[in-house]
Amino acid sequence: MAKVVIIGIPGEAGLWLADLGAGTVKPLNPTGDLGTANDLRKAGGTFVKGVDLAVAVSSAQVALSGHVDG
Repeated sequence: MAKVVIIGIPGEAGLWLADLGAGTVKPLNPTGDLGTANDLRKAGGTFVKGVDLAVAVSSAQVALSGHVDG
């Protein structure tokens, strides 16, 4: 099972590398195919692989409360 997730959200030019095992999140400078996917994402595309739930929320408080805001 994957323990590392690459995250990109609208309005954020860069990507983030979340290491679930280490409990860390760090900026990621994408290269190669990942750089190409990031360019498509910045142009409005969506790329999803190996993730079965992803939700962007306005704050950690919202997520911890169990709500999914719109």
